[in-house]
Amino acid sequence: MRIAMISMHTSPLQQPGSGDAGGMNVYVLSTACELARRGVQVDVFTRATRPSQGHVVEVEPGLRVINVVAGPYEGLSKEELPTQLAAFAGGILQFVRCEQLHYDLIHSHYWLSGQVGWLLRDLWQAPLVHTAHTLAAVKNTHRTSNDTPESDARRICEQQLVDNADILVVNTPEETNDLVRHYDAEPEKVAVIAPGADVELFTPGKQRNTELARRNLGIPLHTKVVAFVGRLQEFKGPQVLLKAVAELFRRDPDRDMRVLLCGGPSGAQATVEHYTELARSLGICHRVRFLDPRPAEELVAIFQAADVVAVPSYNESFGLVAIEAQACGTPVIAARVGGLPIAVDDGTTGVLVEDHEPGHWADAIASLLDDDQRRIAMGVAAREHAMQFTWARAAEELEQVYGQALALSVDSCVQRKPEGA
Repeated sequence: MRIAMISMHTSPLQQPGSGDAGGMNVYVLSTACELARRGVQVDVFTRATRPSQGHVVEVEPGLRVINVVAGPYEGLSKEELPTQLAAFAGGILQFVRCEQLHYDLIHSHYWLSGQVGWLLRDLWQAPLVHTAHTLAAVKNTHRTSNDTPESDARRICEQQLVDNADILVVNTPEETNDLVRHYDAEPEKVAVIAPGADVELFTPGKQRNTELARRNLGIPLHTKVVAFVGRLQEFKGPQVLLKAVAELFRRDPDRDMRVLLCGGPSGAQATVEHYTELARSLGICHRVRFLDPRPAEELVAIFQAADVVAVPSYNESFGLVAIEAQACGTPVIAARVGGLPIAVDDGTTGVLVEDHEPGHWADAIASLLDDDQRRIAMGVAAREHAMQFTWARAAEELEQVYGQALALSVDSCVQRKPEGA
């Protein structure tokens, strides 16, 4: 089986944590790697953003990333990429023609890629599997007052994909409900496949590892640590955590606690300075450390160094950070939104907070930091919970969905075949 994966607006090889790179990058790369290890030939098409990337990158046997030139390398925001859909599709067609390739199936990620996948589906007569990752209607429902609403154009394009894709892959049953409620999707066209984590990389650290991680981060060994890992934008809620921490110090000025925020800005108006200034205005700047985005191999140390990890997002289709943290044996405090109630077992592997009120988040953080026995027990359970979510299992289920899509395509062709032909 040869699969064309399309991830136009962000490369799976890009460092997650800033700009447009995040959980989707991890998802695409991780599932593609596992599919390749299962014998599926995978080509991932993405838009080239610098000439030094090379046209074709051999990631591992059976997996290539093809950087397609479509528009200028730099200076295009995600909102401007629709102007390059034709150029991007043309670049894919040129590559396929030159290489004399045939793809059995197309798997598009995000609505921009879906529009290209929809075109290629009809040109190649290959089934289209689509994963939205986020939906305009859902983001607009949960956005903060400072967030720019998603456009009607995106909403219309997503509706077209729901109507025309052969199978829609989602992370949770909640996403199925979102597709049905907001886009009138047919439930039988939706396949639920939970993402995973690299549970061999993300593992609990022995005491020596934890001490080393803290020493390298410049954190005292006996200080309680709360970590946030993700893009610095209102939608991800770093401001909620900072205000909650300020409330904790208001209640107890002598509390021995540090906060780590690991990630880069995302969005036209987002800057690290905005959040450092917020910490300064709250009087907690000396308690907070901002860390640049880093590869998964280095994130492990942050998860191991933390006593708890906070995920105060306003919505998450699943919440990969929550699973990765729990795989390291670290409990998670998360908002009860989107897929996070599945990623976090409330009361067993962490705590779910009903809203984004800083006082309620302060209560939740204190409930774990001040109860060592409960927090340690949650850490043990967290690892066991995370072991249910692996990329190998996700890839196995994806391959089954691909088989279903191919079977549906064959049936459709048979039904369209003229009588007597």
